[in-house]
Amino acid sequence: MQRAPCYHGHVNAKTRKVSPPHRTGILRALAVLAAAFAAFSGISPARADGTAIVLDLEGALGVATAEYIIGGIEDAQERRANIVIIRMDTPGGLVEPMRDIVSAILASSVPVATYVSPGGARADSAGTYILFASHVAAMAPTTHVGAATPVSLGGGDPPDSSPPFEEQPARDEDSDDAGDGGAADEPEAEPDKEQPLPGSAMERKVLNDAIAYIRGLAEAHGRNADWAEKAVREAATLTAEAALEENVIDLIANDRSELLAAIHGREVTINNQAVALDTEGLEIEIIEPSWRIKILTTISNPEIALLLVLIGIYGLMFEGYNPGAIVPGVVGVIALLLAAYALQVIPVNYAGLALILVGIGMIVAEAFVPSFGALGLGGIAAFIFGAIMMFDSGIPGYDISIAFVVVFAAVTAAFLFLMVTYLLKLRRRGPVTGRGSIIGGKGIAMEDFNGKGKVWLEGESWQAVSGTPIAKDQEVVVRAMEGLTLHVEPLAEQSRKEAEIRT
Repeated sequence: MQRAPCYHGHVNAKTRKVSPPHRTGILRALAVLAAAFAAFSGISPARADGTAIVLDLEGALGVATAEYIIGGIEDAQERRANIVIIRMDTPGGLVEPMRDIVSAILASSVPVATYVSPGGARADSAGTYILFASHVAAMAPTTHVGAATPVSLGGGDPPDSSPPFEEQPARDEDSDDAGDGGAADEPEAEPDKEQPLPGSAMERKVLNDAIAYIRGLAEAHGRNADWAEKAVREAATLTAEAALEENVIDLIANDRSELLAAIHGREVTINNQAVALDTEGLEIEIIEPSWRIKILTTISNPEIALLLVLIGIYGLMFEGYNPGAIVPGVVGVIALLLAAYALQVIPVNYAGLALILVGIGMIVAEAFVPSFGALGLGGIAAFIFGAIMMFDSGIPGYDISIAFVVVFAAVTAAFLFLMVTYLLKLRRRGPVTGRGSIIGGKGIAMEDFNGKGKVWLEGESWQAVSGTPIAKDQEVVVRAMEGLTLHVEPLAEQSRKEAEIRT
């Protein structure tokens, strides 16, 4: 393609027309004037990257929390914010949500600083991985980090807590103390890396995967990968000061302002490119979790999930005992669906759930089958053990309070006993409307009669027939009903007949 003639004007790409040179000069002059005016007035050109986005990761890490953090990072990228600050105070949580957050941090075009605060906060378990993955790792004084050993959903001791990891330091000390040849003079071995890890094959697989994962995160940002491995193998922890000395974190800051001032100009690596942080004079914007995230987080609490299960069962029971009530059935179905979501996103032992259902069934059966309390007590015991087993995963933030289970079991048992007892009383009471409620009912004679007359029964006047003379205001009992005519007899006559039958 030939070049345009040597004409210092502006070429319109669509029309291929050349603008006069004086028009280009005018546009340049206007741009210079606008920049000068902005500098003079103290107003910088509007840019979205003059913002620090702050996200709060507090409490157990679950699916809803991960959605909130990842959404905040994506929002910061769309708005080209200067930095994302994740304020962290977590005991840990689930592996998959943690990995999703780490992936979002590693793929982010906006630098992410994880800040463990306020004082007394922690970045345990899953939080340690997120801290290592961040472009800037900071902690407030009196905080701590570590205990990153993976825990299986079945709970129990982690594979790295077996004796070999505890006995090896003692062997090294004995060798050093000997000092007289033999094993002490031999080169020091590395048994943790050469010997096979203890535990089952699955436990070794999970542990090795976690070690490789956290070492990779630490090495990506030039942090202490050896201590990161120790945090996984031995559940090691460090205070903020010790973490800074061990090159686990980048700095200690008393508050967010001090953090931003300390990292201004720091060079970090983002997507394999060195970037200098610009964190001076940023506008702080705290993004709160949406109402949807808050609801899902609340539902994911094990105690709330257990409560929803019981509300759902109660609702369906009420609807079954009183067909057509509608409201209990609707509430029960909604509660069970919400509980189903909770049980899907949190670690659950389904044997414990089965025990809870069996316990409720035994408590209900106690009202129908006289067992002198055996079924009721067994049901309460099954409920308590089932609730404990149901959430006994060993994952931080997803356990359940024993006191909550015991109190809830007692309240549940009392409630079910009262409900079932009331229903049985209603059954023994018999019909309350229609023909079945009239026959056997007691009324008052409205006049003297021998044959036909009127009686007052259930707030109404009825035609009555009697083969026995009846006086006014005498109490009568209905023996039969023919159409709208009642066959009655004096109540005293009925009592006499019942006495004769007994004798």
